[in-house]
Amino acid sequence: MPASSTPRFALRAVALAAAAASLATHALAQDSTPATSAGTLSAITVEASADASAAGLAKPFAGGQVARGGRVGILGTQDNMSTPFSSTSYTNELIQNQQAQSVADVLLNDPTVRQARGFGNFQELYVLRGFPVFSDDIVYNGLYGMLPRQYIASEFFERVEVFRGANTFLNGSAPGGTNIGGSINLLPKRAPNDPLTSISAGVQSGGEGYLAADIARRFGPDQSTGIRLNAVRRDGGTGVDDESRELSALSLGVDWHNRNVRLSADIGWQDHDLKQGRPSVTPAAGIALPSAPDSDKNWAQPWTYSKERDTFGTLRGEVDITDNITAWAAAGARRGTESNSVANPTVLNAAGDTTAFRFDNVRKDEIATGEVGARFKFNTGSVGHTLTTAASTYSSKERDAFAFSGFFAGNLYNPVAIAPPPVFTTGSFSDPQVTLRNKFKSVAVADAISFLDDRLIATVGLRRQSIEQDSFDYVTGAPTTSYESARNTPMAGLLFKLNKQVSLYGNYMEALIPGQAAPTSTASGPVANAGEVFAPFRSKQKEIGLKYDGGTIGASVAAFSIEQPQYFVQNNVYGPNGEQRNQGLEFSVFGEPVKGVRVLGGLSLMNPEQRRTAGGLTDGKDAIGIPSTQVNLGGEFDIPGVQGLAVNALWLYTGKQYADAANTQALDSWNRVDIGARYLMDIGSGRLLTLRAKVSNVFDKSYWASAGGYPGSNYLVMGAPRTFGLSATVDF
Repeated sequence: MPASSTPRFALRAVALAAAAASLATHALAQDSTPATSAGTLSAITVEASADASAAGLAKPFAGGQVARGGRVGILGTQDNMSTPFSSTSYTNELIQNQQAQSVADVLLNDPTVRQARGFGNFQELYVLRGFPVFSDDIVYNGLYGMLPRQYIASEFFERVEVFRGANTFLNGSAPGGTNIGGSINLLPKRAPNDPLTSISAGVQSGGEGYLAADIARRFGPDQSTGIRLNAVRRDGGTGVDDESRELSALSLGVDWHNRNVRLSADIGWQDHDLKQGRPSVTPAAGIALPSAPDSDKNWAQPWTYSKERDTFGTLRGEVDITDNITAWAAAGARRGTESNSVANPTVLNAAGDTTAFRFDNVRKDEIATGEVGARFKFNTGSVGHTLTTAASTYSSKERDAFAFSGFFAGNLYNPVAIAPPPVFTTGSFSDPQVTLRNKFKSVAVADAISFLDDRLIATVGLRRQSIEQDSFDYVTGAPTTSYESARNTPMAGLLFKLNKQVSLYGNYMEALIPGQAAPTSTASGPVANAGEVFAPFRSKQKEIGLKYDGGTIGASVAAFSIEQPQYFVQNNVYGPNGEQRNQGLEFSVFGEPVKGVRVLGGLSLMNPEQRRTAGGLTDGKDAIGIPSTQVNLGGEFDIPGVQGLAVNALWLYTGKQYADAANTQALDSWNRVDIGARYLMDIGSGRLLTLRAKVSNVFDKSYWASAGGYPGSNYLVMGAPRTFGLSATVDF
């Protein structure tokens, strides 16, 4: 953000601080009894543990859209009011009621997150506190690398947990090199206490149809064994002209427990095929950004596609050694294959003339990961301790081959199909070579120290993280570069409970990202230190915040600053010579303040400043693709006098963002409104029928939704057109 806008940012800070103070004052007189949602005939709740832990799932907050807490890395499941961090856990009730099909659909509710796309592909990518979170770096029940890279079907998860802030201490270094601004953890589904047989069917704009089944049972003495099976098939158009997809997914979750031992296992399979997907668009340097075409227009070539198939499995166990000592272990593996043929255009002028080339690739992933840990609870006098120790390992083997063609011309507004151009191939598509190996290892220790009858909690910890990477030639498989380093990553947090309803907190955390290698040359010429590999860089975060729990309504406010080094050439030497600093304010609200009225939303304000840039040319300007303002406001209302009928609406606002470091190419701010309704009825014999309808982008706005996502890139991604969806679910 330019220096001249700093006063406006400060005024916003004062406004939010005043709002926080008002919440704290109001809290002193509030009743903490939670309200129950109206308009439902019966609720199926999952009481069994979702992660083989004694804590299990955090209970839902009033309204059922978010939970009262969630997983906090190696610290386990924690109540939000007792942790010095900012996080939100979105429930399966919200996922179902909004007909969410993927992680991105769920995160439309989060004001601190915006969706983008991977570089040159269709990978879902999430921008959290202004920094990317790749799908590769999503955590599944505490483990990295287990889920499909491009797209994750909603049938795989019970909850979507968003943790805000640098988190290497809590989760370990992300293998994809992201998670600087936060992390996303998905919890698998478990069998509820009551038998569950649920069949769903639906249709969506473009002709897509889907059929899904969710079946669960518990068996044995004390119902100690649970099995849950989920299956889904989606097939058809998407609402974008000529774009279509096929998705098949299957997951099986098993859990078992006795008094002292808890075990769980999950296995999943997904096959995702996207045909003629609408590609991203890169604006050439110095041109005015192209106007967004009609929302349903598609400029993809008919021969383009993206395919992905993954199989994964995890095991987790926990044992109570004594009443105060608990140990756990977890392991997982994934095998994935991908193939793509894409052609992402570069726009050359305001008339929409483009140039593009065909790019094909194949990729195979083999990933194994594991974690062990123990937790000890004890007192030293009047001071309580929860001491946690953990060790983790992650290894991956990536096989790749690619091919590319020469350039061909086109036009964004008047696309013309061409025959697939010939390509030049690097590597073997039938038997790709290993091109990258990663080995991450770490050990961590933390102590949560409580004083004043748990009103004051200080949490301190340290993780020793080692990173080893080896690269190999695409054709010969010969080693090309090798890298190994280790760093310590500290964490400190302090939380004080002003009363039962208000908690004040602060933290310092870091993110550790693998270091880069200096290239042989850049646009400015040869580099003097070509080949030098830098140590892992550390992103440093400072945060303070306030949390409020009024029983029927909850809220939080947080202020943070995150710093990240930027690499470029200075004095003919490549290195981490610059810095990006994101300073922000976040406000969120959730709950059921009035019976039958549920709210969920918030505001994010950001100052993404470039600092110490090359020659100082862009000092003080905004980093690419980070809006200064993001607003999400959702509401759900039970219709009085009509049992089982509810309507909902969601408003999204994303402020101006830039597509270049000099801030000369600006994306307009955009608004979007989604609406929906559901009707629950008893159809006899113990069966419930739920009818759901939704309309996304009600006013069919055409807009560029995001710029970039992959660091340093400036490609534009078009917002989805108006989309209708209808579904019916029968619970037996």
